[in-house]
Amino acid sequence: MGGYLVIAAVLGAAVLLVVAAMTARRFLAPVALTPAKVRTYESGVDPVGEGWAQTRVRYLAYTFLYVIFAVDAVYLFPWALVLRSDLGAVSLVEVAIFIGIVLIGLLHGARRGMLRWE
Repeated sequence: MGGYLVIAAVLGAAVLLVVAAMTARRFLAPVALTPAKVRTYESGVDPVGEGWAQTRVRYLAYTFLYVIFAVDAVYLFPWALVLRSDLGAVSLVEVAIFIGIVLIGLLHGARRGMLRWE
């Protein structure tokens, strides 16, 4: 039962800290509602005109390629460091499947023209 008491004490302390922080904020934070403060603000752009505007997603290709190369690096570098020990054939098959999936992503990007420099 002692373990449960410790967990209950930690949770109680966490709730108490959150309530104390919220109460302190309410008493210490300045409250001045101005029109500029109440106005909707999104990504540094003041809202003017209609609420609906279509935009082009220009950086989708960069995001796609970054994810492919970042995931590739995050997985392959540690695998290569551990490769010094005996991992066996199962690990080699797993990495071959992973590289195959990454290559499918790269081929998809190349087919859609994401690898062309303009």
